[in-house]
Amino acid sequence: GRRAGVTAGRAPNLKVERDLLAAGSVVVAGCDEVGRGSLGGPVSVGLVVVDATTRRPPAGLRDSKLLAPAVRESLVPRIESWSCCWAIGSASAAEIDEIGILRALRLAGERALAHLRVRPDLVLLDGNYDWFTRPERSASSPTEIEPNQVTLKVKADLTCASVAAASVIAKVARDRRMIELAGLYPWYGWQANKGYAAPEHRAALLEIGPCEEHRKSWHLILTDEPSLLEGA
Repeated sequence: GRRAGVTAGRAPNLKVERDLLAAGSVVVAGCDEVGRGSLGGPVSVGLVVVDATTRRPPAGLRDSKLLAPAVRESLVPRIESWSCCWAIGSASAAEIDEIGILRALRLAGERALAHLRVRPDLVLLDGNYDWFTRPERSASSPTEIEPNQVTLKVKADLTCASVAAASVIAKVARDRRMIELAGLYPWYGWQANKGYAAPEHRAALLEIGPCEEHRKSWHLILTDEPSLLEGA
């Protein structure tokens, strides 16, 4: 259940980050994205910077998906004071439609990078694909700076404190934005589903179609009942 998930699992730590620092990195930024699979709203990228002086992570820190919303919210100020610095960048639904999701992820990451007070020389990225430097850079990128190195780690959001912290700050920021958008487009249930393919969101898409905050390049209306779409 959700309540059990608040503290479920082993806490992420700084072992990987400390190994990277010991191997020659001076500043490491944990990185994670939120909203990649959503049907609407932005994709958001969090960066949380740590160095050799960074102490034990805040108690209760976990990957954002394991935490209740109130717990995520309460962690944000503690992450802000614990880390060297942090930043969030986003790319809009319109930008995702224009340049594709991978380039949009890079754009959001570069927007976060441009806001950091301390420039990391290594980005520790959750997953198995380097969307931070591999996709073509967007014309609207705010920076020519690239990290010297991107290190990929599958499930880093579960094991690496800087990446778990990045997932939390990005999730809280994006959820706030989706709740704002729910006030403008109240039909889709975004205050609850945050733009993902929940039943009430799908039903509203079938009934009234997408709004300007939807990713129109995506297959938004997928259904087991093709009769609903015949002749569309």
